[in-house]
Amino acid sequence: MSIFDSRPKFAVHVAQTDETFPCAGNESLLTGMVRLGRKGIPVGCVNGGCGVCKVRILAGDIKALGPISRAQVSADEECQGYTLACRVAPQTPVNLEVAGKLNKPFSKGRAGSATASPLPQQQ
Repeated sequence: MSIFDSRPKFAVHVAQTDETFPCAGNESLLTGMVRLGRKGIPVGCVNGGCGVCKVRILAGDIKALGPISRAQVSADEECQGYTLACRVAPQTPVNLEVAGKLNKPFSKGRAGSATASPLPQQQ
């Protein structure tokens, strides 16, 4: 792929992080995110077997790039919009939510620090 990637792209929006990134119609949702150095969808084996990148498509059209392990996404879940981000490509703009537990990676600051000193107790 050249430095000037002229492939048509579709906006992919991750609901939990409110982050949007462009993804080509012939690359997986996960590859598009990783290519840009973004975070939001957890990355695992990238082969459709581990289920780490399980997402639910809230809006938009996707196409399958390969088989999805039924151990990770049941037929019933697939009917509800669940899929693996490493095995599908966008065909229109896509809005998705990460199915697993996701800590918002774009938050500013920290809620606490392991090295912070406890507050002195008053007696």
